[in-house]
Amino acid sequence: MSAKTLGPVRRKFAPWNDRSAVPLIRIQNVSKVFGSFTAVDDVSLDIYEREFFALLGPSGCGKTTLMRMIAGFEVPTSGSITIAGQDLTDVPPHRRPVNMMFQSYALFPHMSVEKNIAFGLEMDKLPRGEIAARVEEMLHLVKLEAFAKRKPHQLSGGQRQRVALARSIAKRPKVLLLDEPLGALDKKLREETQFELLELQMTLGMTFVIVTHDQDEAMTMADRIAVMNHGQFVQISPPAELYEQPVSKYVADFIGDINLLEGRVTKNEPGTIILDSEMTGSRIEAVGESSAGMGDKVWFAVRPEKVAISLEPPRDPTINATEGTVWDIGYVGDVSVYHVRLNSGGTMRVSIANTQRVVERPISWEDKVFLTWTPDSGIVLTR
Repeated sequence: MSAKTLGPVRRKFAPWNDRSAVPLIRIQNVSKVFGSFTAVDDVSLDIYEREFFALLGPSGCGKTTLMRMIAGFEVPTSGSITIAGQDLTDVPPHRRPVNMMFQSYALFPHMSVEKNIAFGLEMDKLPRGEIAARVEEMLHLVKLEAFAKRKPHQLSGGQRQRVALARSIAKRPKVLLLDEPLGALDKKLREETQFELLELQMTLGMTFVIVTHDQDEAMTMADRIAVMNHGQFVQISPPAELYEQPVSKYVADFIGDINLLEGRVTKNEPGTIILDSEMTGSRIEAVGESSAGMGDKVWFAVRPEKVAISLEPPRDPTINATEGTVWDIGYVGDVSVYHVRLNSGGTMRVSIANTQRVVERPISWEDKVFLTWTPDSGIVLTR
């Protein structure tokens, strides 16, 4: 992992860059095998106190299995998991310093909001006065004081999500595990709740580990993200680094939109790589370092918002430029996405911010257009 991260780090908080920092959660060479299927394949990971960490990946990649092993609902086939220096191998779920919030929320339908929140505290046989004070604190924290006497069926989806969250943090665990916690909410409410959850985590100073397949959700909330595929980590980075410096085509394509321009290396000197690309019909000059050798097939990954589109040809069409025809335009409110069919037969996407209210577009369907980008707008990938 690079010692330097891109972009402002949330809360100026980056203990993963401090070699003296002691992780709260340490996962070492953990695997989980079900019969002939390996769900988690020899993964190692450190998560730090007060970190908001995201496990991100498609369905079946192993992220939920890994979280269930942290919670104690699954036992690793091999490897170890420790929290605050305690080996959790033989520790049952209810004795671990963690709590888990499930996607279904798992609220008791016959209990009121306050009774749902109090349930875990009552099972721990805390004094009544302490339980009442803790429940009142949680209701205030999730802004549900006025709903304390209601049953779950009398609440909206967002309110039920808050009750489940309050119940999960009422016992003040060292780590809160969240399994797709916003999946049942509609898009607008999900976006609002992301920031509420982030604010709550910062207020509590608690370590959150979230499992999600939603890239935007992970990018919005997490300090770091582990992208998983086939039971392994393919990249662990802060959001900005993950977006701007993906280590592979898989990560680049999984996180946001990307144009992958194939080419062969014709020059590789410190700080500069040049490719010949049949796809663009031009040379591609890139800033950076690459392990690729002369003649190797590589890909220049450039985000749609970093590509310029014009009806006028560039001054030098032989480098970092291509041309084609607009075959589709997607209007999504804040941006317009142009799908351009290149003369080579490939396609590129260009996204333009809609900074003005326009009735007629200067560039429209079937227009011949020219696309350009700068040498530092993308990254060369070898795999």
